[in-house]
Amino acid sequence: MFKFVGRSGTALRSSLQARRNGAVWKRGYASGSGSGSGSGSGSSSLVLGVLAGSMIGGGIVAYTLGNQFEKDKKVSGSSAAAAASDLSILKLEDLESPVYCDSETFSTAVEELKTVLNNDPENFTTAKADLDSHSDTYFNSHHAEPDQRPEIVLFPRNTEDVSQLLKICHKYSIPVIPFSGGTSLEGHFLPTRPGSCVVLDISKYLNKIIHLNKEDLDVVVQGGVPWEDLNDYLIDQGLLFGCDPGPGAQIAGCIANSCSGTNAYRYGTMKENVVNITMCMADGTIIKTKKRPRKSAAGYNLNGLIVGSEGTLGIVTEATIKCHVRSLFETVAVVPFPTVSDAASCSSHLIQAGIQLNAMELLDDNMMKIINQSGATSKIDWVESPTLFFKIGGRTEKSIQDVVDEVEKIASQHNNYKFEFATDADSKLELWEARKVALWSTIDAGKKLDPKVNVWTTDVAVPISRFAEVINATKQEMNSSGLLTSLVGHAGDGNFHAFIIYNSEQRKQAETIVENMVKRAIDAEGTCTGEHGVGIGKRDYLVEELGEDAIAVMRKLKLALDPKRILNPDKIFKIDPNDNQH
Repeated sequence: MFKFVGRSGTALRSSLQARRNGAVWKRGYASGSGSGSGSGSGSSSLVLGVLAGSMIGGGIVAYTLGNQFEKDKKVSGSSAAAAASDLSILKLEDLESPVYCDSETFSTAVEELKTVLNNDPENFTTAKADLDSHSDTYFNSHHAEPDQRPEIVLFPRNTEDVSQLLKICHKYSIPVIPFSGGTSLEGHFLPTRPGSCVVLDISKYLNKIIHLNKEDLDVVVQGGVPWEDLNDYLIDQGLLFGCDPGPGAQIAGCIANSCSGTNAYRYGTMKENVVNITMCMADGTIIKTKKRPRKSAAGYNLNGLIVGSEGTLGIVTEATIKCHVRSLFETVAVVPFPTVSDAASCSSHLIQAGIQLNAMELLDDNMMKIINQSGATSKIDWVESPTLFFKIGGRTEKSIQDVVDEVEKIASQHNNYKFEFATDADSKLELWEARKVALWSTIDAGKKLDPKVNVWTTDVAVPISRFAEVINATKQEMNSSGLLTSLVGHAGDGNFHAFIIYNSEQRKQAETIVENMVKRAIDAEGTCTGEHGVGIGKRDYLVEELGEDAIAVMRKLKLALDPKRILNPDKIFKIDPNDNQH
């Protein structure tokens, strides 16, 4: 039950007013209450986190305006909140629930938002299909309820549009969901605050590659550029984008989720590949995190703050991204093993031996069987056992052969069945093809069993020395579950994914597998997510991983930069003491 905090008389009046205005309580959240101008304050004192005696993004559910609001604002908050204002952390219990725009004020705000976009219907949509596609996807692990939808999707044309739209949303306390490729998996763009929520989708217009600085090995791009398009652009220059996440991901989303992919073993994650970021803050302020040096000791590392923040601190509109020189020669090797433990031990051995590889991927026996049955690859006679896939690159064919020989020697010490490597470009593509179709082959296999099945895709990462132990234990539990499951691992950096196919009656069983997998990783000094991000689905696990105080530091930063809590609310960690979701 929603609990009002402090000021019983005002709370009662607010409660009655909320009922009259049709406030919506959904999934443990309070939404659609309060006036836009009456929640939070844009003053610098609030930005620095002076919580006592302030609303902090609408701390009390209130509809009073003008002088009454100013009077109430001075006395809102508990003594605990007053004591917390001088601390370096911000605990959830020291907050009051955010107050977002009511329906009447929202209608006024929407007209202002449309004006920024020249009232051109091409620049916004309220069509049901568009609202649905900007709320959920089939492959998302956490799904929106039917009524959890934005009221409108906005398509800004440039950074200035994003800034102006955010200024209006900030003024009226309108929740904003940033959106680009929509390929995230942990409920990142799920509208937890329906009723007065908007989506800012940068993919329609902010999708240009602006300039390649070839001598500096970096490229300036807008946030809506698909990473595959960027790679296609760079290939003629002998360059590549270091990360390779799922198909359809776009640069802003790659930054927001700190993506990686199969190439991260060699080229690093998105954290290592961002030179600078242009972004709009919650109040519409436009900032650029730094210039274009490869190294800088000047000021705070704002890149590090923004990469992985999942749209909760600002909206990325442009970025300068590192480019990498492509290997002049590259081959692919495929090596099956009797067990997951053998394959994982081999990968750890290769890393500890200092063998330089472009990629090292592990697919379990279930995955190889699914790929054979799917017919998704030109090769249909894969050995149906745990298999390592390697990309091996170099400047000469001899240097590649030297590495191939080393890999084959080490693999033989871990009971490999066979060792196959590409001898030409066609066989290279054929051998790597299995890795790229893993997820979709699993989904197709599930659909053949039951058209109504769901897929749960999740990931964890652990220290290299614990990789074999953790992935093997997870594999054993998945095999004993009776569900259709498969494992795919970025073996080079200790990150692996579980694909779990389940129907509605098996949801709890799937949850248990995921919960045990995550706890196993955390117990091994790993993380609840290596590249998918936290979203809505792994918030509790993040607390287990880092502890309450570390989350309270993040919350303090969030409230300092977004005092009204409008940017992608409820993602990564809780911002509402009345949020009862897990």
